[in-house]
Amino acid sequence: MTRVVIAKVWEIPPGDRKIVVPFRGRAGIGVFNVNGELYALRNICPHKRGPLCTGELTGRIAAAAPPSACQAELTVEGDGEVLRCPWHQWPFEIATGRCLVDPDVRVKTYPVQVDGNDIVVDLDD
Repeated sequence: MTRVVIAKVWEIPPGDRKIVVPFRGRAGIGVFNVNGELYALRNICPHKRGPLCTGELTGRIAAAAPPSACQAELTVEGDGEVLRCPWHQWPFEIATGRCLVDPDVRVKTYPVQVDGNDIVVDLDD
């Protein structure tokens, strides 16, 4: 396994990201700080190969009733835990790489560790 230092811990505060290009090819990776936890995703959307990690950070829309129901209230859960591809808005869970509209689709994830003040990503050799 190869370890690559991506950044210092203070460079990616909660709610922020760092995109590293190139990284194992031209596409790169995105390293995200979600509520103090660090995650790394490949910067390629599996849908149409868009630059996934440049997309909008959002949450999941939740409702106690169908949106068409009278008095239905929509809320956002897990704000900042979902990444939407900028090309077609496909949503991906940052922690797992799982696509929220098609659970059979995933984006590649990489293990992230903090070593002292360094954020380190582990790569498969």
